[in-house]
Amino acid sequence: MDEIFAPWRMQYILSNSENKDKAAEGCIFCNFPKLDEDEKRLIVERGKLCFVIMNAYPYNPGHMMVVPYRHTADFASLTPEELAETAALVQKSVRALTALMQPHGFNIGMNIGRVAGAGIDQHLHTHIVPRWNGDTNFMPVIGETRVVSESLESTYKRLAAVWKRTD
Repeated sequence: MDEIFAPWRMQYILSNSENKDKAAEGCIFCNFPKLDEDEKRLIVERGKLCFVIMNAYPYNPGHMMVVPYRHTADFASLTPEELAETAALVQKSVRALTALMQPHGFNIGMNIGRVAGAGIDQHLHTHIVPRWNGDTNFMPVIGETRVVSESLESTYKRLAAVWKRTD
């Protein structure tokens, strides 16, 4: 039998199994930018109205999100400036991920509301997920397990180096 080493998943598994009150912990999308811990929190870019962060529980290597600083779950409430910066940062994310990882395609979008699949449903965020031909196998379907082939720390460092050169 093959073994899969993904130690960062334990935090996710335990947080779900212990059924913690996530609302009591506050909103990570509001709290993380207030900290001076960009590398630890996987924040790749800070814009004027939005920031770019890597997903700590990625669907695929390089999975990033663009998040407005303003706490809102209502897409219709985004200002034209927030929408424009979101789009510009999504575009820059695609350029950086393309330069770094040469994906064959991307999934880009929002899950708005719990019933639509939002894990954090009180704060909008746009997912940018690089995709490769054949990147889906039996593991997520049969084993209910995703396999991510690179550590978050390694991807962050490689992405941060490319990010600075991407415009």
